Amino acid sequence: MHDLMAVTKALSDEQRVRIVGALQDGELCVCQIVELLALAPSTVSKHLGQLRQAGILEARKNGRWVYYRLADRTAPATVRDALRLVRAALEGDRTAKQDAARLKQILSIDPEVLCCQQRQESTPARRPAASLASSSSAPGTRRGAR
Repeated sequence: MHDLMAVTKALSDEQRVRIVGALQDGELCVCQIVELLALAPSTVSKHLGQLRQAGILEARKNGRWVYYRLADRTAPATVRDALRLVRAALEGDRTAKQDAARLKQILSIDPEVLCCQQRQESTPARRPAASLASSSSAPGTRRGAR
């Protein structure tokens, strides 16, 4: 019962469901998730922590970056079932489609450039990813498929 309650609580927020949707095709750096959601890094970190605590996400650290991915096939059945439900629910969702298009733009930016840009900006409202793309010569990629 505890697993079910943790998973349903973690998925009870639109931003956390958007994070799960964004991670369907592979892992993302925290800075990429921050850019997608256009939220403060501390807010995104809280969301990521709740998803990780529920067993929905896994994380790995690489230097100063932390990468998140969806839990794999070894996750509890409750988590796997919930992820299937979220995937199905997001298939025709307008916000999920907009996020996918925006994520393509974000992934064209080198994560280091994106991270540095976010650090320089002091307000939560950041420039759109499209305007950042012109400042980067190295494309960013998703690292390590699930």
